[in-house]
Amino acid sequence: MIAQMHVPSLLSRAGAVSALTLAAVGGTLLAPGAAPEAQAATSYATKALGVAASKKGAPYGYGAAGPSRFDCSGLTLYAYKKAGKSLPRTAQQQYNKTRHISASSRQKGDLVFFHSGGRVYHVGIYAGSGKIWHSPKTGSWVKLDRIWSSKVYYGRVR
Repeated sequence: MIAQMHVPSLLSRAGAVSALTLAAVGGTLLAPGAAPEAQAATSYATKALGVAASKKGAPYGYGAAGPSRFDCSGLTLYAYKKAGKSLPRTAQQQYNKTRHISASSRQKGDLVFFHSGGRVYHVGIYAGSGKIWHSPKTGSWVKLDRIWSSKVYYGRVR
């Protein structure tokens, strides 16, 4: 497989660019043999993360899935739908549908599932640096919070 590059349109029109030039302008370079789906996953996950962040301050609403009120799984469902991916409605169903990954493999845009007694009860979108975008509870709103528990699973939307 040949390496895939994403570069700003100006550079792609100019022809080949070096990896150093690519890095300087914030492009992406996949190594030879890298799976193209890795870049695609990053793309929609990044978009979903941006959608969730754009809903900062939207009030919590039990059973709400946007566009102006959200519960936890409603926010993840809405964000990923806007990014072109479908998810089931509840946190547990979303966990069941994702590819389960380790904490060390997590990336921005992955889903973070909080669990107790084998049951998933909350979900948010990983924002990096140990934080998530989520809609936590009645009386609250969509916000960025640190992950407060060690009882979490991580899932990548396929």
